[in-house]
Amino acid sequence: GVVLERVGRGSVLVTAGCTWVVLGGTSLGREGLVMARLLERGDLAGARERLPHLCARDPNELDGDGLARAVVESVAENTSDAAIAPLVWGAVAGVPGLLMYRAVNTLDAMVGYRNPRYERFGWAAARLDDVANWVPARVTGGLVALCSGRDAWRILRRDGKKHPSPNAGRCEAAFAGALGVRLGGVNEYGGRVERRPEMGDGRAPEVRDIRRAVGLSAVVTFAAAAVIWSLR
Repeated sequence: GVVLERVGRGSVLVTAGCTWVVLGGTSLGREGLVMARLLERGDLAGARERLPHLCARDPNELDGDGLARAVVESVAENTSDAAIAPLVWGAVAGVPGLLMYRAVNTLDAMVGYRNPRYERFGWAAARLDDVANWVPARVTGGLVALCSGRDAWRILRRDGKKHPSPNAGRCEAAFAGALGVRLGGVNEYGGRVERRPEMGDGRAPEVRDIRRAVGLSAVVTFAAAAVIWSLR
């Protein structure tokens, strides 16, 4: 990244190319819509097979609503990881910031798990990812509230800190308030069960909420790009 920035001397093409490489908002939205289409036509087997493209949750025992919740939560959390955080780091540190963030986030996705295989190996990647996402996650929550209204802000402030992750909870709580749904509950990861606090006052997510979550993610991403462009 440093070499590219020095050789390119601030070239717009170099910056645009690296930004395109590291941003994952379009892929995130595409995967969410694939899951929506599978569930809308009742293809549970196909949806269970596809869910690992979005998250590490065990899909085998999930029904349609359980899969919908997994997708909505993944879209919420990854709006920060895939889109807002790269934009923030690019604004702060240019091309090196873009590539550094994507390396950190990818390492966390690969080995940042609390299980016997990765517990002692992946902790550094997981903690570094927590640090790198601390500000972007809160920017994401604030932008969701700005784009959606008072309920998102209220749930973000009330429930964002309940999540075991210092960052994911901010994004999921804001989405829960914006969509009028209740996120959190029991999740299973490869035989390991986690009981996470619930966030939001609404009903449990349904299949129709996936498209709403994907749409909100896109709006928030464009808002972040507009804010950063205006500041730069």
